Amino acid sequence: MPPAAPPAASGPRTAIDLNRSAVARYIQLATLFRRRIEQGAWRLDQRIPTVDELAAECGVARATIRQALDLLQQDGLIERFRAKGTFVRGAPTENRLWCDVETDWSGLLRSREGAEIEILDDRSGLSPAALPTVEIGRPAPLYRHIRRRHWRDGQPFLLADVYLNERLSLKVTEEALRSRTALKLVAGIPGVRIADARQTLTIGTADVETAAALHLPLNAPVALVRRAAVDPRGVLLMVADGIYRGDVVRIDIKLR
Repeated sequence: MPPAAPPAASGPRTAIDLNRSAVARYIQLATLFRRRIEQGAWRLDQRIPTVDELAAECGVARATIRQALDLLQQDGLIERFRAKGTFVRGAPTENRLWCDVETDWSGLLRSREGAEIEILDDRSGLSPAALPTVEIGRPAPLYRHIRRRHWRDGQPFLLADVYLNERLSLKVTEEALRSRTALKLVAGIPGVRIADARQTLTIGTADVETAAALHLPLNAPVALVRRAAVDPRGVLLMVADGIYRGDVVRIDIKLR
């Protein structure tokens, strides 16, 4: 039996405007409710406000609140009891923020501990026209495209498209493809020297394909990371596009 704790008080809050985003309302609310658990406004084993109370606070239908709570329940953050209410059962910050997007060279070359890499597609002979747009280097004649999905603890956290200079990619082993980060793949090729590398990061939402690959709701937040490396002659060795789950990623930026 759950403890007979009083429901968590919402307290005075600024009006919630869910109409300013294209993201579905229930996903916006699920994100809001997760944040309340992370920040301790809804504490572990505490009963949260009822569906009626949340619907009144957020200005949405009760069905929308139920959809948002369904997402939290799927993640093990809450538990529902008939006639008793809904109780907090998990803490997302402690359990899920375990994927670092590195911003320094040594970190970018470090493989992720405990990560497994699945090869989803591997094609050769692509023209430079297939490359994502980058601001450094000039293209090689042909590229090899490898789509990979990275897993940890049984959960996919990164969907990556890697474009390697085809001439050099012939020296990449199958074991390396399944164990090394994109930049480490290139840095590990005998005789190859990386003269310059760039990384850009933007925040977006999961489209249908990404949501399915990373086991996310449609329009869930994601981090989009593009990396490129060139050799001393200015030829693009690699371009890699990575899509990270927003709920497991952390970005540490060193200030100089």
